[in-house]
Amino acid sequence: MTILVSGMIAAVPRQGGATWAVLQYLLGFKRLGHDVYFVESLARNALQPYGASLADSRNARYFRTVMAEFGFEQSATLLVEGSRECVGLDYDALGRIARYADVLVNISGVLVDEALLECIPVRLYLDLDPAFTQLWHFAQGIDLRLAGHTHFATVGLGIGQSECTVPTGGLRWLRTLPPVVLEHWTVDGDITFDALTTVANWRGYGSIEHAGVHYGQKAHSLRRLIDLPTRVKDRFVLALAIHPHETADLERLSNHHWELVDPESVVATPVTYQAFVSGSWAEIGVAKSGYVVSRCGWFSDRSACYLACGRPVIAQDTGFSRWLPTGHGLLCFDTTEQAQAAIEDLHGAYARHARAARGLAEEWLDSDKVLATLLEQLAAAS
Repeated sequence: MTILVSGMIAAVPRQGGATWAVLQYLLGFKRLGHDVYFVESLARNALQPYGASLADSRNARYFRTVMAEFGFEQSATLLVEGSRECVGLDYDALGRIARYADVLVNISGVLVDEALLECIPVRLYLDLDPAFTQLWHFAQGIDLRLAGHTHFATVGLGIGQSECTVPTGGLRWLRTLPPVVLEHWTVDGDITFDALTTVANWRGYGSIEHAGVHYGQKAHSLRRLIDLPTRVKDRFVLALAIHPHETADLERLSNHHWELVDPESVVATPVTYQAFVSGSWAEIGVAKSGYVVSRCGWFSDRSACYLACGRPVIAQDTGFSRWLPTGHGLLCFDTTEQAQAAIEDLHGAYARHARAARGLAEEWLDSDKVLATLLEQLAAAS
């Protein structure tokens, strides 16, 4: 098939993890033998520095670098929303591709150009931010660009299930795991960060109050785990994007032995992100509190990369443990005491957990399996 993928890579450049979240789909569909094209649409006020033309922007420079690095320089377009201005494939070429494309995979509804959308028969909205997407759109009345799609999928394994009270808007949400392209994530690297690590934003955006429930951010979850490093001998290293004005939280993190490193220094590109993940001893995966309280079943694409590298993951449970096997390679927790016990378990049998981590990635998260299943679900629902 011809598959057009849209998602966010260049709108906020130099975020290696967010870039990989999109690359897994591009590379994964290509591995399955499909003709894959990529288009990213961004608002003009997102161009950096402010007032720059698209061609001269930092966004375009990052876009070109990433597309060339992964073999998409001849099959990708960066488009200014509401215009024909683009770099990469020109707008007319993009229009021709859209006319014969079989499927659009529109990650978070990034592409809104109706002239491109309307001629593609299967238009999939792919939700990577479950609970928040549905609450914003259906409960808060914020347009998340769901209109115009024929199908809807989410990485929230609990969306639409009885345990999760998040509104579905009457839509049928296909459920899918985050894919990882295993050939890009190998188990032969050395541990260079002898620590439990993760990559995170302290606050990604505002929290939501709905039906008496607070759906919060990573900050709210980390505050509840603040004393975890003081309970064990391990180092905790966070590539954490946090505003310097968050002085009270920065002081508390430091006082409780959380080590912070600048994401711009260690995970700004796909290559440095890979090095940080594969060089870690294990991941301490802290979820947004909104994922946790909603029981939406979100599982991190970042954690999938750790597992594929044979790095064990200790992850805060969002309900994903109902669908993914835990206890070997992937350990989940609800409380600080459970996280502490999981760390002690790793020390008792690290080699076994490391093998199990890779095995879990191969069995459950391999892009060949995940994306083939997603396409099968689309075909069955069409």
